[in-house]
Amino acid sequence: MIYAAMALCGFFLWCYLQPVEIIAIHQRENYSDVLVKNFPFTDKGKINWWLDNKNNLKEKYGIPKPDSDGFFTIIFWDFGEGYKEAGKYDRMCFEDMKGKSNCIDKNKELTVENDRYHDILFTVSSGMYRMKKSGDITRYYLD
Repeated sequence: MIYAAMALCGFFLWCYLQPVEIIAIHQRENYSDVLVKNFPFTDKGKINWWLDNKNNLKEKYGIPKPDSDGFFTIIFWDFGEGYKEAGKYDRMCFEDMKGKSNCIDKNKELTVENDRYHDILFTVSSGMYRMKKSGDITRYYLD
């Protein structure tokens, strides 16, 4: 039993230490879809990853790409098993790709967007967080 627990802890530690890998970015006006592998598990880990990497994303990939009013949305999707054909219900397909295998299973990891006050909103499966210009982050629960 103790060996199983140690193996499980080792596996989670190994997963935790894997760097996030950006597979592709698909752009639709001010919306950016970022396909990733090894994204952090926790809400805090996801938000901290964004905060640590937002400048690199801007420099390397040009995202976010705000519209004329300054609004943007970035959605980080788990790349999972890779690109697939559209056939299955609830897949995200990318029109900027040629060929039949241009979809992924919808497994949203994190959404980053700004609001009319230019606060940053983080949405994860368990709720929403708002980061004010001061850097203070407040959690809001989704119903």
